[in-house]
Amino acid sequence: MLKISFTRVLLVAAVMFALTGTSSAAIIFSINIAPPPLPVYEQPLCPGDGYMWTPGYWAYGDGGFFWVPGTWVLIPEPGLLWTPGYWGWANGVFVFNEGYWGPQIGFYGGINYGFGYVGVGYEGGYWRNGAFFYNRSVNHIGHVTNIYNKTVVNVTVNNYVSYNGGAGGLTARPNAEEEAAMRDRHVAPIAAQIQHREAASTNRELYESVNHGKPAIAATARPGEFSGGGVVKAKAAARSYTPPTARGGAAPAREAAAPAHEATAPRTSTYTHPNDLPAINRPTYSGGNSKQDKQYQQQQDKLYAKQQQERQQLQQKQEQEHQKLGQNANPKKVQQLEQRHQQQTQQMQQRHATEQKSLESRAPQAKAKK
Repeated sequence: MLKISFTRVLLVAAVMFALTGTSSAAIIFSINIAPPPLPVYEQPLCPGDGYMWTPGYWAYGDGGFFWVPGTWVLIPEPGLLWTPGYWGWANGVFVFNEGYWGPQIGFYGGINYGFGYVGVGYEGGYWRNGAFFYNRSVNHIGHVTNIYNKTVVNVTVNNYVSYNGGAGGLTARPNAEEEAAMRDRHVAPIAAQIQHREAASTNRELYESVNHGKPAIAATARPGEFSGGGVVKAKAAARSYTPPTARGGAAPAREAAAPAHEATAPRTSTYTHPNDLPAINRPTYSGGNSKQDKQYQQQQDKLYAKQQQERQQLQQKQEQEHQKLGQNANPKKVQQLEQRHQQQTQQMQQRHATEQKSLESRAPQAKAKK
């Protein structure tokens, strides 16, 4: 069983307050194990008006990390929005910051939970004249009164990372609006949310040691309803998922807290390793000339195979460098290696995008019909 020092928690709370302005009351506990990546799952159908989506997250119990399914929750009072909780790295440990209800969305680590939570703010809905309106483009909704459609562009690159700071973590910092939200009125999670988490903690199938990053109950239509038609299974573990033994124990410490003037700097999130990248697009083409189309498709397939091979080669090279460094390496050297890997992966991704764009520019032109 993991022993947690209350004194250590208070110290970490003070550090987190200095870094982000988050109230120490929001900090639940701290551990030295990196949280798993977020699983891939779909959103269950919204039960009706007055519900707001609260994304799933990894919590920690005596048996290790367990998945708290995403669920639709009745909004406790008009005008409130849900800011998800998140794991953050500070003073050598990972700290979980509890989510809360408030009049505006606060900082949640830059984590892309999906379904409108794209890393900053919320694109899934808004309040107007005492009614909550749902964005159909990111929500699975049925019989609700107020809907609209708005295309949502992800602010962060979704590589399923579930924590902020530390090795491999996101680098987001609170912007001015999020800092203001931190100081605004907060309403604690309602009883249904607390009971939902407690129920998850007693379900063996939700523990990472059992589901290996792919929980059978990834999301539910209502809090605590872990069976029936409203339950959604995870489609897959994240591509970046690695078992706890591969993730290791304590992550390397950050060299220093970010200066105050960086608090509103633009947030960035890039892939660290090739295995974290989205699948390569393998387009098909039909321009009306079967011979030219076949030649062009062969070029597409050749480029696809080449890029796949380059990904695998770079991934193997980076894994070998990690193994050579060892699990007990100096934190600074680990951080430098991660930064170099991130740069290599980004350069390869940019090169592949340029190659694809160049090939697309040479695609056969469809002949106009007479």
